Amino acid sequence: MTEITEFDTIAAISTPSGEGAIAIVRLSGEQAVAVANKVTRGCNLTKVASHTINYSHVIDPQTQEVIDEVMVSVMRAPKTFTREDVVEINTHGGLMATNRVLQILLSNGARLAEPGEFTKRAFLNGRIDLTQAESVMDLIRSKTDRAMQQALNQLDGSLAHLIKNLRQEILEVLAQVEVNIDYPEYDNDELTLQMLLEKAQQVQSQIQQLLKTASEGQIINEGLKTAIVGKPNVGKSSLLNVLAHQDRAIVTDVAGTTRDVIEQLANVNGIPLQLVDTAGIHETADKVEKIGVDRSMQAIDTADLILLVLDGSRFLSAEDQQLLQLTKNKKRIIVVNKADLPQILDLKTIDCDPQEIVQISAVAQQGIDQIEQNIQRLFFTGITTQQNTAVVTNARQVGLLKQAQQALSDVVAGIKQQMPIDLVQIDMTNCWDKLGEITGESAPDELITQLFSQFCVGK
Repeated sequence: MTEITEFDTIAAISTPSGEGAIAIVRLSGEQAVAVANKVTRGCNLTKVASHTINYSHVIDPQTQEVIDEVMVSVMRAPKTFTREDVVEINTHGGLMATNRVLQILLSNGARLAEPGEFTKRAFLNGRIDLTQAESVMDLIRSKTDRAMQQALNQLDGSLAHLIKNLRQEILEVLAQVEVNIDYPEYDNDELTLQMLLEKAQQVQSQIQQLLKTASEGQIINEGLKTAIVGKPNVGKSSLLNVLAHQDRAIVTDVAGTTRDVIEQLANVNGIPLQLVDTAGIHETADKVEKIGVDRSMQAIDTADLILLVLDGSRFLSAEDQQLLQLTKNKKRIIVVNKADLPQILDLKTIDCDPQEIVQISAVAQQGIDQIEQNIQRLFFTGITTQQNTAVVTNARQVGLLKQAQQALSDVVAGIKQQMPIDLVQIDMTNCWDKLGEITGESAPDELITQLFSQFCVGK
């Protein structure tokens, strides 16, 4: 078995499988152009100018059989995604043609790329850091324009730039500490400790500001699990259809139409909502309906956001009151529906903060923007709305920032307890290392491998 190395020429299909106008097979590596030239006929790819696209045919070198009519892009290092020679073969879309082209390449000097290996090479060759690599995956997975913009900001290196600046500031202080330790006769312990303390507190403050962006960044990427709850026939399914902009749930005037949980992704003002339309919560002897009610109760427990729907054309019932009590400690929006009908429900009888209440008509699609405004109020402080703002977007980054923050707390505590300066230095160095793991400058090989394994093959 041939040993896999970082210097192999790799190949993979970079477009989704299935029928389409075109598909792209990508190669990267020192022999990318030579391998592509070996299996094409029409022009000599080794002599064409870099960053040009060239008409050709892919052939089987053994039989001279024509596999497909293609356009071949040749891009020479270092001005490529991987900073290696890259060739992209545009084939006709479809399973057979694309896979035949890939197999021909694999039989003539290339090997199949591992998941995320193209992006991994871009990282190893210094084109991007780990935060930018993660933003590539965020960009691919983005479900809303807001998530896409956040990923693009990270791809530009806003977070990486901030982290690198913090590490440089820490490094300068650590250099001063080394002078103090190596040449104590030329330095003053008290001044050096004071400098360490001020720097630790300053970096702590900046990390704290970064951590404030974490929940918002993760919500924009991953979405909010949102349970739509209420008693039967208050308009839960109508609300889901309006938010999802499609008739996903059956809507009738018969109570209890929804007997199970229905899930649907919705884009609400750039925020992805994982909507869960639940069965109407009420006492029932029907076994099937009772299972639906039980699942509705579970959805309330696991939801990030509750949309509690009440019927504005009726008085509050005991079931409404039960749901108001059940959700009082959750982040919720109380949606008073059927505003197009004569209003009987007195909003003052609802035991809640008036800010929680919005009045809508799901049928007439009125007041839906108020739900969007309340989501903004509940989950966003405006930090992530500013363009080019450094934002923490995943649990790995959050965890490392918290470890760096703890190391700085240890620095401050050590100085106040008058610990030796070389022991305080260890905690400051630990902070520097943890920040380096975020960008990949001091990340272990196991982390690098695990992170890129989450990417799709061909990226």
